[in-house]
Amino acid sequence: MVEETKQVIKQMPHPRLLDKTPSRRHLHIIGKDMRIIVFGFRPKTKQRRAVFDALWRCTRPTRLWDLYAFTCGPSKFNNSSPKVRLLNEYYRLLGKGFRNVSSSTIEDGSYSISNKWWRISGVNSNYTMCPTYPFSLIVPKSISDEEVLQASTFRARCRLPVISWCHPVTGAVLARSSQPLVGLMMNTRSNADEKLVAALCTQTAGFSAHRRKLYIADARPRKNALANGAMGGGSESSSNYFQSEVVFFGIDNIHAMRDSLARLRDYLDTHGAASSDGQSSFLRNGGWTWGGGNLSSMSASVSTLGDSGWLIHVQSVLAGSAWIAARVAMESSSVLVHCSDGWDRTTQLVSLASLLLDPYYRTFKGFQALVEKDWLSFGHPFSDRMGMPTVSGNSITSSELSRQPSSGSISSPPMRTSSGPLRTSALNPPSHAHTSNNYSPIFLQWVDCVSQLLRMYPFAFEFSSAFLVDFLDCMLSCRFGNFLCNSEKERQQSGISDACGCMWVYLSDLRSSEGCYHVHCNLFYDPAKHDGPLLPPAAALAPTLWPQFHLRWACPSEAQAGELESQCRGMAKRFSEIQKAKEMAELKAKDVITSMESLTAELLKEKQLSSSSMDMAKRACRESLAIKRAIQSLGCKVHFSSNGDCALDVGNSSLDFKQKFMNNSIIDSAGDGQQGEKLDLSVSISVVADDVVSNTLPNRTCETLCPFRTREGGCKWPDAECAQFTSQFVGLTANFDAFDRISINDRYFGSD
Repeated sequence: MVEETKQVIKQMPHPRLLDKTPSRRHLHIIGKDMRIIVFGFRPKTKQRRAVFDALWRCTRPTRLWDLYAFTCGPSKFNNSSPKVRLLNEYYRLLGKGFRNVSSSTIEDGSYSISNKWWRISGVNSNYTMCPTYPFSLIVPKSISDEEVLQASTFRARCRLPVISWCHPVTGAVLARSSQPLVGLMMNTRSNADEKLVAALCTQTAGFSAHRRKLYIADARPRKNALANGAMGGGSESSSNYFQSEVVFFGIDNIHAMRDSLARLRDYLDTHGAASSDGQSSFLRNGGWTWGGGNLSSMSASVSTLGDSGWLIHVQSVLAGSAWIAARVAMESSSVLVHCSDGWDRTTQLVSLASLLLDPYYRTFKGFQALVEKDWLSFGHPFSDRMGMPTVSGNSITSSELSRQPSSGSISSPPMRTSSGPLRTSALNPPSHAHTSNNYSPIFLQWVDCVSQLLRMYPFAFEFSSAFLVDFLDCMLSCRFGNFLCNSEKERQQSGISDACGCMWVYLSDLRSSEGCYHVHCNLFYDPAKHDGPLLPPAAALAPTLWPQFHLRWACPSEAQAGELESQCRGMAKRFSEIQKAKEMAELKAKDVITSMESLTAELLKEKQLSSSSMDMAKRACRESLAIKRAIQSLGCKVHFSSNGDCALDVGNSSLDFKQKFMNNSIIDSAGDGQQGEKLDLSVSISVVADDVVSNTLPNRTCETLCPFRTREGGCKWPDAECAQFTSQFVGLTANFDAFDRISINDRYFGSD
């Protein structure tokens, strides 16, 4: 909000400014993110007016197309069809899982599926029945589209009862609608509406004759519901609806929420460490502490926070949502929630109760599905509540908050007016009647409730408080088109999904840079610890200020509530890096061990081959020596050569020839029947004279073990010309003339 004021400090009864400050003109800029900026200008200058006009044009564009989301050019964060995402969520709720829905499925109307209780209806596919409802609705399977059309006429703005969430096992549902048009006497009835509401009370699982109870939760105070009857609205009568009970939650309207936030913002600015006027709360009025050292003034300043009423409103929304979740989870009852129009308090209660009931909504994807379903598709008027231009091109002229006094009780809701630009004087503070409008921090309040649940259940949410802050900043910045316009129909008509970037894609891209260690991710998230509904007791629903959002401008040092979490995140990240390095080292060590085992196996194999070759070589050597001895026993001189040449000597002459024996087969001595390896062998044979053999061979033979050797070392059969290989007797050269000369003695057969 831009607020132009003319302040004469000596005449302004405001305790925060010093009396001796010279007269100056101020320009107040009040942000929707709790930030207040004050510019001071010298009097009798035109700078203030020029700055004011420039800020006015930027903060209050006359057309929707003048917003930054359209003027910034094409975005790399492309937005897929929101209708496709809504149908995927419907399929999940009906137990059909995630399906690959395409735009053609929506165009040809083939998305209508059902389970045993509920079905997806396309009765509002052209937004003719209800322009603020989505194109597809979940309704009872027993209700036809004609009955749905009839029931819509009995509800305000044709927002008939439809299902927002259903329990996959028990069949209990969360339904939403607007107020019934019962009139002042509360005697108007609709058979179609009563039949539709009764169809929400399906039979309880496991009991064939027992139908579940229905609670009708009216978010308004009872007196407000009765007052709406004078304008044709009102509330249901439990006697007209089967097995039902009507409960009033007493949550105030949008105007009370707007005034409450204004008082909270003013309290934070007054008593914060960094005030908009540049003074510390400890130095006001010349004192050294709150209230100038006056204990009563200190107590009054502290009580101002309670007088703002913000925490009381947050507690009311939390308590109502917890009550609804308990009825569905513990009693398996169905709950129908509505307020006046069914798009502010109803949306808060239904979406927060769904968050408590369904763990899927506490993840990043589930939180997106929840916001898009209950807030965007079901027509929360974001343009009106944020002070943005509508699709028709008319700007919201009275769309900002006024700055309220720091103290005082909560005033009654102001009347709606169409006031012009806010230009007020400090001597004449603006009244509620002149500043009332449709702006209200309804969505901000709901996100505040989510942060309170995150504080109570730190292990139940995948996202962190920092994510919620950035989520709100993206929503308020108008950088993306997700939260523009007032309904799904208006966003489709303006082509926002094609022309503007998508905030969800942007936030997902931020997280992808650091994965689970990004500041948006909850370091303590444990889905196994809270895999069911969250049912906080009433004593736990005591809210506090949200430091990361409420105190980030007024008390920046104290707002660092996530500093400890940030340090833990850094330690966890370093531990993860060390763990990954350890795993990589273990993998490398395992690879080295595997390589060593492989090399050892190869070395063992080579050793076995070498040993086998050595055995084969020894066997070949023995065979060659045996052949050599056998040939020598025939009177030939044998020489082996590896070059393939041999020389044959007969007598004293020599006859040279070449002979090569190739590929001699060696049969394995184990007798396995397999052919052994083939070796190349060259033999050189020389035939010697008989006298040479007879003179030389016995002498060599007798030096070894010979069965015919005498004790004196002589040969018992010198003419036998025997041949012996090591310790084995090979054979004798047959010499029949020597046999004739042998004299057989008894000592030949002696014991020696």
